[in-house]
Amino acid sequence: MIEPGRKQQLNNFSARGKGKYILYWMQAAQRADYNHALEYAVEKANEYNLPVICVFGLTDKFPDANLRHYYFMLEGLRQVKTNLEERGIKFVICRTEPDLAAIKFAKDAALAVTDDGYLRIQRKWRNLAAAKIDCPLYEVTTNLIVPVKEASIKEEFSAGTLRPRINSKLGIYLRKLNQLTPKIKSNHFDSESFDISDIKKALSKLKIDKTVKPVNTFTGGIGYARKLLRDFIENKLDNFADKRNDPNSGCISNISPYLHFGQISPLHIALEVMKTDSKGKASFLEELIVRRELSHNFVWFNSNYDSFESLPPWAKRTLNFHKKDKRENIYSLEELEAAKTYDKYWNAAQMEMVLTGKMHGYMRMYWGKKIIEWSKIPQQAFKSTLYLNNKYELDGRDPNGFTGAAWCFGKHDRAWQERPIFGKIRYMNSAGLKRKFDADAYAAKIKTLQGKGI
Repeated sequence: MIEPGRKQQLNNFSARGKGKYILYWMQAAQRADYNHALEYAVEKANEYNLPVICVFGLTDKFPDANLRHYYFMLEGLRQVKTNLEERGIKFVICRTEPDLAAIKFAKDAALAVTDDGYLRIQRKWRNLAAAKIDCPLYEVTTNLIVPVKEASIKEEFSAGTLRPRINSKLGIYLRKLNQLTPKIKSNHFDSESFDISDIKKALSKLKIDKTVKPVNTFTGGIGYARKLLRDFIENKLDNFADKRNDPNSGCISNISPYLHFGQISPLHIALEVMKTDSKGKASFLEELIVRRELSHNFVWFNSNYDSFESLPPWAKRTLNFHKKDKRENIYSLEELEAAKTYDKYWNAAQMEMVLTGKMHGYMRMYWGKKIIEWSKIPQQAFKSTLYLNNKYELDGRDPNGFTGAAWCFGKHDRAWQERPIFGKIRYMNSAGLKRKFDADAYAAKIKTLQGKGI
């Protein structure tokens, strides 16, 4: 049974009496288990004595996505296909815009279900589909533990203001999701599907940016995500609270790319972590639940989430006041992208992202702060930060990515001591890195990766 607060109807139609199936339009939750949207589709299918058809719209026009992102996503979708068909659910990939795929298959559906997406383009797809589909279309939240509108009715100032609202709802939403068995299988359903069995061949047919190559540090799919989670819980969670800001410690989960593509459920992660008596449990759950869901609150309620205008008034005011302050070093976007600065620690962070598809979280904060210092104006710095983050990070281009970038400019933070260029925005420097961890060892580690061509 799906909690009522997880689902909302996006149009005003009643279920058809003669539909051939229940449609699950998968987009943001690319997994076959711990998926509330999928389970709701199966629940309704069993109620109506119909099979479930799962459809995914594969577009080559997702903003800022490139070969690196698509390769990881198709690795995950290939596993989704196998897992769904093991459950007796046909998986169809349509080589078209997601809303068009949903509209096409909803014509023969008694009812349609989709998952939750918060970015501008995801909301556009759902609105377009809802306007054209003439059967009920439900959106079911499954990529958050507490649905964004259940947690708050407005944009929250900080984690401190969202935390009590989230905590008051955890008793409702932080609970196991049971997997249902479809009464009627749909494996026999005859429909042409875009072939992803050979990922390289499939990608060659997409008109996407192919300048950013896939990485061998992460492999997409729920199987790999679960391995990372098990390793994290067994070997790293105990030290997470104390060592998560040390990029040399290895005490992080590395699971954000999988959360980005919906390849693993945050609810599943939370429940697995809660089974332990680890001393790092509370710190990790704060990041997974409160901080992550704060980022979705930001993207949902702030229509300017990808621009300088999304920042709080005090941050914009102080950065603009210091806009004309002298900068000792100014780097072009091309120089930043090529890691051609005087700062070996910043260069290492940039190359970690380029080489591996992920930058350590603490280094990403330092990285973003230095871009402010090295740009002519803060607005340019904001654009450069998003451009680089979205281009190379496997976990960029999502609420966490947009919020992480905005945090460097004062979002969800408070005013600090005023200084040149930054004004009252929090400042970070290399001396601070060295107090936290062995920054030289970090730089050397990344240099070794470069030498290996990883």
